[in-house]
Amino acid sequence: MKFAHLRVDGSSVPRLAVIFDDAALFLDDVIDDAPRDLQDLLEQGDAEYERIRAISLDAASNGAALTPVDELRHSSAVLRPPQIIAIGANYAAHSSELSLRLETAATVFSLWPNSLTGHGSTITWPRDLTTQVDYEAELGVIIGRPARNVSVADALDYVFGYTVVNDITARDLQFSEAQWSRCKSFDGFTPTGPLVVTADEIGDPQNLWLTTHVDGRILQDASSGDMVRTVAEIISYLSTTSTLLPGTLISTGSPGGAGYSRKPSIFLRDGSTVTISIDKIGMLTTHCREI
Repeated sequence: MKFAHLRVDGSSVPRLAVIFDDAALFLDDVIDDAPRDLQDLLEQGDAEYERIRAISLDAASNGAALTPVDELRHSSAVLRPPQIIAIGANYAAHSSELSLRLETAATVFSLWPNSLTGHGSTITWPRDLTTQVDYEAELGVIIGRPARNVSVADALDYVFGYTVVNDITARDLQFSEAQWSRCKSFDGFTPTGPLVVTADEIGDPQNLWLTTHVDGRILQDASSGDMVRTVAEIISYLSTTSTLLPGTLISTGSPGGAGYSRKPSIFLRDGSTVTISIDKIGMLTTHCREI
């Protein structure tokens, strides 16, 4: 199934919807006690998901009113996640171009919840704070049930679904500090979406293609199969020290092609548009403004 948080024009309140082709079924239109968002659904467990799935399919097949998605506005594909975990240097090409070492252990850091925003949003940054704003296409993984000490072989059983993440980064801040969270957690610097697609529709997460277009130019073009550490290995590794709670978003790293490493460098600027696409999930577009 495909889920999204959508808003009608003039409303600031996102509503959870199931997506059928290019149309949205708002769950609160067909279910009196509908989950308010995806986090609510995940916290209620597998039985709630199966209930929502059955009711949604039945409603859609029996003529329930659907709203064209292009008439709606997207909020972040995940709302209220218990944690946003990012994996750094997880593609050899990206590590090399940024002169980062491939460590024996994964590089792990947190993104702040204020950085979340949705497909089609406009992000802003102060030009007196950063002049090196970069893009990073990443596969986002949403945990579906508590994961603690899980094996690599079983790790994908704990995945609810996947989304597209643009891990926007202020490079000048990143390389002037000893940590990476602040430079990637400006308001709106973690666009996600447009959808969360359940794991059964994705299959092998190491067989997806990621592309990044900036102002119409292809700047990243790679396979998730190029990850240094697979999705399953990342989940297993993280679960050894703490429980991954339902709704946790893991951003799994970016392939090569970052703007910082290009000659000359290509940074996002006032008026830039970034579109990241991942097979089977969709295209995530972000507009940029300097202030």
